[in-house]
Amino acid sequence: MKALSPEVSALLDKLYNLRGDESVVLAEMNRQRNRAVETKTRTTEEKKELQIKIADLEKLYEELNDQGERLVDLLSNINRDDYATVLDRLNIDFEPQNLVEKLNKSLPRTIDSVTLDTKKAEKHLAKVEEEMNAAINTIEELNIRRDAALANQEKLNEYFELALSGRISITRDSIVSLLEQFNFTKEEQREAAKLLMFPEDALFAYDEKLKEKERSGKTFGDVFSEAKSAEPITDVEDSTDDYLEEDVTLPVEDTTVNNKDLLIQLLENNGIDYLDFTGQELDFLIANYNEELMDANIKFIKSSNVGTEIFVNHAELLIDTELQEKVTMLLDLGKEPIDIYLNPSVLEKYSKEKLSSVISALSSNGMDPKNVPLMAY
Repeated sequence: MKALSPEVSALLDKLYNLRGDESVVLAEMNRQRNRAVETKTRTTEEKKELQIKIADLEKLYEELNDQGERLVDLLSNINRDDYATVLDRLNIDFEPQNLVEKLNKSLPRTIDSVTLDTKKAEKHLAKVEEEMNAAINTIEELNIRRDAALANQEKLNEYFELALSGRISITRDSIVSLLEQFNFTKEEQREAAKLLMFPEDALFAYDEKLKEKERSGKTFGDVFSEAKSAEPITDVEDSTDDYLEEDVTLPVEDTTVNNKDLLIQLLENNGIDYLDFTGQELDFLIANYNEELMDANIKFIKSSNVGTEIFVNHAELLIDTELQEKVTMLLDLGKEPIDIYLNPSVLEKYSKEKLSSVISALSSNGMDPKNVPLMAY
């Protein structure tokens, strides 16, 4: 008899999560879609307001030109001496030529200021429209990806049902091909294939324990949060290595186990589900665990309204010592948090110094870095 390794337990947690309504894949898509919908709603309203503002400014420009020209013509044709008796008797200060001079001096500046305000509003409108269109494209893309994810989930459930009923008849390649769609690592794909093709080695026991917890009224989320502290599942000695590729079992050191528990606790304390990360990402974070840096980066991303979902599939950012400075640099440029949320690769691609150089290069080439999409950086 041997205990099921923590890695296999975590893999089963992840697989079962993907089977249900609480799937991290679907949850992440829903989070991204909700943010995109909020952006679309906000920018649609902002676009309407800007269009009204621009229309009002254009009308003001036309009226200032038309009325100013007519008023200058009218005053220019008035001879004060023709009305001097009335004006002097009533003590009215009316000097047509002085008014003409004042109009000729002040009106052009006023018209120029209206023109400048119009250009600013039009520039802002172009940015808002770009952000709105990006959100619309994101929503459409996520709708397509969600349909594909649901189809993959249905197929995954079918494989599990066949395995648990002892009627598994699918090939290892079919399982691996499906799990590739969920961004599983090669090691996870191989281990999951073994679990499904030889369910008697671990899957039956795990599924039964899961059903017992569900019968007790606990949700999937409750079960998974308890997984790290649950007693290990035991089973017979593994006899399937002859049928599949040779498994590589790495020794688990005390430090690694401790770091894993600390990492999971840190993520949970900050409202992040560790199941959002792939096994490869978790291994990377465990190996490079830095509680102070990770906690500071998470809290900064929260406070900047970028959203902690940015770390999913970009785990390296959690231990990026320059993350806060790079995000601040982009925000100071005028980039919106949603821009950074949708383009986290720019934070991975550049160091702080290199990002500053890219921004300077854009400026020196006559481009406004604020208006250049982050995906083009």
